[in-house]
Amino acid sequence: MIKANTRFASTLRGVVIGTTLLFVAPLAHAEPEVEGNASPPRLAPGLKLSLSVEPGIAVALAEPQSQRTDAGMGQTIKLLFGVTRYLGVGPTAAFTTLPAASSTPMPTSGTAWAFGGGARLMRPHDAAGGAAGLYAMSPWIDADLLYVRTGGLDRLGFATAVGLSVPLDDRRRFWLGPYARYFQIVQGERAGFDNRDARIMELGLSLEVGFGLERTRARVAIAEPTAVVPAPVQEPALDRDQDGVSDAADNCPDVAGSVSNSGCPAYDKVVILPDKLELKEKIAFAWDSASLDETSRPVLDQVAQALKDNPSVRVQVDGHASSDGNDAYNQTLSEDRASAVLDYLVVRGIAKDRLVSKGFGSSVPTETNRTAAGRVMNRRVEFAVAFIILKEGSTQ
Repeated sequence: MIKANTRFASTLRGVVIGTTLLFVAPLAHAEPEVEGNASPPRLAPGLKLSLSVEPGIAVALAEPQSQRTDAGMGQTIKLLFGVTRYLGVGPTAAFTTLPAASSTPMPTSGTAWAFGGGARLMRPHDAAGGAAGLYAMSPWIDADLLYVRTGGLDRLGFATAVGLSVPLDDRRRFWLGPYARYFQIVQGERAGFDNRDARIMELGLSLEVGFGLERTRARVAIAEPTAVVPAPVQEPALDRDQDGVSDAADNCPDVAGSVSNSGCPAYDKVVILPDKLELKEKIAFAWDSASLDETSRPVLDQVAQALKDNPSVRVQVDGHASSDGNDAYNQTLSEDRASAVLDYLVVRGIAKDRLVSKGFGSSVPTETNRTAAGRVMNRRVEFAVAFIILKEGSTQ
């Protein structure tokens, strides 16, 4: 008996190892899975079909078979069609052989072929858990009704089994795990025969290959659309004379000029500043008189042109005198000289309402009145500019 057991144990190991290599070898060529934040596992689309090969050790549980045979081997093949995620049905084919015990006087072996169908109840193959490993394991239980051919006789049989399968790959196409199967052959009533049913227990490994899961797809996060707030439209700076200098920084906003001259034309005798007209040459008068000297006319002509170029500017003409003479006389003289300049500009086409004259006598000297040169410098006319905008379109 020991030799027989050793022989069949070696045979069983060969069957198990060979079957394992047959079904597990394709794992070496399994396609790489997509990594990332994948969607939950779902069964692959299409027909839910799987093949289960279940080799194992078989032993008889009841007499007379337990006395006449040693441990043998069993092989069950099941084709399962998935009715639901929990239930599969399909045909079953099984082969069982029990070698004769060497201790019996007339050794006889027992062989049975079985064909039929059954159902398997199982944990879904797409149940939550890791892609592979124990957390995704699937316990199962099945039952089969069988036609059995044994020793030239046709018998009725049935089997039930429990098992536990663990996925071997991330797609859960290959499963491996232990099982235990109870197989009973109904002998029936026949005269002259031992009519006791044969009861056989199988312990082995179940190797299943099936449809597996869908290919994992990385979940792409779609950003919520955000409202686009248009940038405020910035109005271009006003530039009436189109000289590239904005009106806010242009000392001559109505006549084109250069950037270097603050938007004003390049007058050679007059400089237009934000608060006044600055003369590069002194306006001269006859001695002790309000009569303009001929040398002053070119300067005043350019002042008139500057005022024509800037029609929005009003000008106050300030007249001053030296300290020669008494204060009342100097006051009158300064007023007359300022009026003379104003009249000259009016003759040159400047509207009188844009001009104001004012005399200061000798009260605002720029130089000392103690010297002759200082007194000459104090006999002057100044232009104080006030930027008062007249009505639009004025050209006077």
